[in-house]
Amino acid sequence: MKTEFTPEQLENPDIQVADEILRTCIHCGFCTATCPTYQVLGDELDSPRGRIYLIKDMLENDRPADARTVKHVDRCLSCLACMSTCPSGVHYMHLVDLARAHIEKTYRRPLMDRLLRWTLAKILPYPGRFRLAMLGAKIGRPFRRLMPDARLRAMLEMAPKSIPPVSRNDDPQVFPAIGERRMRVALMTGCAQRALNTDINDATIRLLRRLGCEVVIARGMGCCGALVHHMGKEDESHEAAKRNIRAWMAEVRGEGLDAIVINTSGCGTTVKDYGFMLRNDPLAEDAAKVSELAMDVSELLMKLELPQAQMGMRVAYHAACSLQHGQQIKTYPKDLLRRAGFEVVEPADSHLCCGSAGTYNLMQPEISAQLKARKVRTLEAKEPQVIAAGNIGCMVQIGSGTEVPVVHTVELLDWATGGPKPRALGEMTP
Repeated sequence: MKTEFTPEQLENPDIQVADEILRTCIHCGFCTATCPTYQVLGDELDSPRGRIYLIKDMLENDRPADARTVKHVDRCLSCLACMSTCPSGVHYMHLVDLARAHIEKTYRRPLMDRLLRWTLAKILPYPGRFRLAMLGAKIGRPFRRLMPDARLRAMLEMAPKSIPPVSRNDDPQVFPAIGERRMRVALMTGCAQRALNTDINDATIRLLRRLGCEVVIARGMGCCGALVHHMGKEDESHEAAKRNIRAWMAEVRGEGLDAIVINTSGCGTTVKDYGFMLRNDPLAEDAAKVSELAMDVSELLMKLELPQAQMGMRVAYHAACSLQHGQQIKTYPKDLLRRAGFEVVEPADSHLCCGSAGTYNLMQPEISAQLKARKVRTLEAKEPQVIAAGNIGCMVQIGSGTEVPVVHTVELLDWATGGPKPRALGEMTP
């Protein structure tokens, strides 16, 4: 794609990046075949190629974002299926993130939009606040149909039926390896996950310890920054990243770390991108080191030689977009489940998003609901006993549309290697 940025514009490091990305696009349209919003809406501007044209026009002309551009960029899930499909290697993730930052700086949204986005940014990344918000939403859920805005109704509908107690395993501490220590790893405990489902981190800690890992919960760690990053709030997302980088680098410079383990793939995609996010920051070198150490839990488990088992349960594996497209990890979770003796089945169109996508199911509830219905339908068609996923957002999204139990992959692996049965499975036996 030909670009026409001026020399003055290209002095801006972000415009340099945008220019490089735009020039790799060859207009082929392969991305439209795998874009969920294009599949649902059928509008070229709701495809990656269409959004690229809008972003190019906005940035080249150095103009504030307009309502039309904002509408179509907001509809992007950032599922990154287009990046898996693109034959030219267009780094759409970086381009759309730059566009969102430009929108945040130059576009004044309607009052309700501003209030909702501010509320989400000030609540979801903070487990304590999120718990209180969920309690309020649980109380208000019976009155959701009275809400005047579809997004407010979606927030109440997503409220869980029960809120788990706080897990003290998420507090800063060190869990010794069981037996000989093979690795020393830091576990990212997340933010929303600590409020929504504490069993995931508990299972991860048990499993890693059993496989010879000393597990560190670093002091000072918090939200990865993904939620505000995808809202275009650069300052907030970079501060979150810096807080985590300082926390983990203190461990690296202390007793050392072999890996930073992440069991929420949406967080993993962002942490692995810290090096790019902070490329112009004084912490750039440390950010690059953290990105290098970051691993999805399935990546680490493949190195640790999970013992074989025979669980004999039919598991439908949902591939989170942030894992299969964002991190290009496609087979490890399935390989691990099969090694543990589960029968693994995959739904049709497994590359398509479930519609969760961070805060997308709250900000774009109509499109999200269509994607959820499609995903649930294809998963249930496989007649599984349980659905496994590697991302809390996907688990909540899919779980709200099916009676089939939805658990994290690591919960099943922990169970198969001597841990407790996942609570979501109730009285079910393999």
